[in-house]
This record gives sequence, C-alpha cells and structure tokens, in this order.
Amino acid sequence: MKVQSIESHEQQDVDMEGADRVRMRMLIGPKERAPTFHMREFEVAPGGHTPHHQHDFEHEVLVLGGDGVVKSDEGDRTITGGDVVYVPPEEKHQFVSTGRTPLRFICLIPAPADCT
Repeated sequence: MKVQSIESHEQQDVDMEGADRVRMRMLIGPKERAPTFHMREFEVAPGGHTPHHQHDFEHEVLVLGGDGVVKSDEGDRTITGGDVVYVPPEEKHQFVSTGRTPLRFICLIPAPADCT
C-alpha cells in the first residue's frame, strides 16, 4: 500500500506540442506497477492550457481548484473546484486555465498494457 501527499511527488513540465504552462505529477503509475489505472495531477497556470487532442481511451477528471474551461467539439464548458469531467474515448478536448490561480485537477486514465 502507498500513502503519500500529492506534494511529495515530483512535478514536471508537460513537454507536449500544444501544452502551455502545464505541470504534471504522476501520483500512481508505472513506478507502482499499477495494472489498471494511472492517476495524475495536473496544474495549469493562469492563461495556460493543455494540448487540444484526442486519444482512444477515456479520462475521468476531478477538478481540485481554480477556474477554467474544458473545450470539446460539443462546445466550451466552464469548470471549477469540485467539478467532475468525463471525456469519452476519441473526443477532442483541452483544459484551459481562466482564473487568477492555477487550475488543478486529478486525471485517471487506463494503464498502458506494457506497464506491469
């Protein structure tokens, strides 16, 4: 069993085309040999955004704090601390920080098949 604070995990810049002022912490993932899900924490600085992208797996997101917009082909939706977001597979999406403080969220994704 693992019990650690979010802050005890190393935060790294997201080096992905289309990302601007985004940092991520891998909370549970390959290091723990998690076979089913990976849990990540993202922090998007005010005015920053994740890439506008899609993939073949779903996301489950819990917004911890800040204010933002999640963009999709269905339109923009405002988000704030306490909101939950479900992004289905293949849906283009982007998280944008619109507040004065960073937009922070937890994101769950399926673990890659080769992680265990």
